[in-house]
Amino acid sequence: MLPVRETGSERGQVAPDKFRTVTNNVEILRYTAFTHDPKGGNPAGVVLDASGLSGAEMLAVAAEVGYSETAFVTSRDDESRTFRVRYFAPSAEVAFCGHATIATSVALAERIGIGRLAFDTNAGEIAVDTFIDGEMLRATLTSVPTRSAPVAEPVLDETLAVLGWSRDDLDRAFPPHVAFGGNDHLMLAAGSRERLADLDYDFEGLRSIMTREGWTTVNLFWRESDGRFHSRNPFPIGGVVEDPATGAAAAAFGGYLRTLGTGSDEFTIIQGVDMGQPSELKVSIAEADGRTRVSGGAVAM
Repeated sequence: MLPVRETGSERGQVAPDKFRTVTNNVEILRYTAFTHDPKGGNPAGVVLDASGLSGAEMLAVAAEVGYSETAFVTSRDDESRTFRVRYFAPSAEVAFCGHATIATSVALAERIGIGRLAFDTNAGEIAVDTFIDGEMLRATLTSVPTRSAPVAEPVLDETLAVLGWSRDDLDRAFPPHVAFGGNDHLMLAAGSRERLADLDYDFEGLRSIMTREGWTTVNLFWRESDGRFHSRNPFPIGGVVEDPATGAAAAAFGGYLRTLGTGSDEFTIIQGVDMGQPSELKVSIAEADGRTRVSGGAVAM
């Protein structure tokens, strides 16, 4: 990896040393999102100039990077601060990725200054506000409108079987749903923190169900309090056992809680702890149509 010094923007942003790699003339930045510690959070690849890449080439780059997702800016207008962004996991394109959005937004803010950004994604337009919080850059994305509905009972039983869970392991206060916040995610509430911590599932079995049902992740969660949840997100459909921070699932989760009428309009999700990559996602439900705001920091790796 080659160290590259970036200069601060004219708007007073301070950009520290960054690391990049160049593969086949593609510059790949590496950031980790929903943390201020380079050893925590969820790593994402960021390609700020992917205008010359095909979908197949972007997929190949994402597979080489090996993170759960890499974001590709395929067109950009820095003056209007609008960007076309596509997201690729190592084995498939996904319509929307929250942590890669946060990472890309911070990378852009370091270069063109803080403020609002508009991302045109396959899931729809995502507004992102970038700002300085103390000495750190943070970003808050606003999701597309969310929705949530109960999962079919036979599909639930099939999924529990490949997870090695039973209905007795679930928290009955939170009925299983499929929720949407740019992608579909199954929502399953663990009855205890111990149940959430013990994750050992049938990778191929879960991937088969998720492919058939169109789910991006399975959002397993446990409520510590109305304002604080712990989560884990198996992601076999993307070729990844588990995601350490999942902004898209957090957005969908906000819509799920809004549908249930449960909990607070503002809450924190703690994720990645069981992987040794602690992450913190700040979530608020602020729009009448269920659009969810998800906030976090990102740092270069």
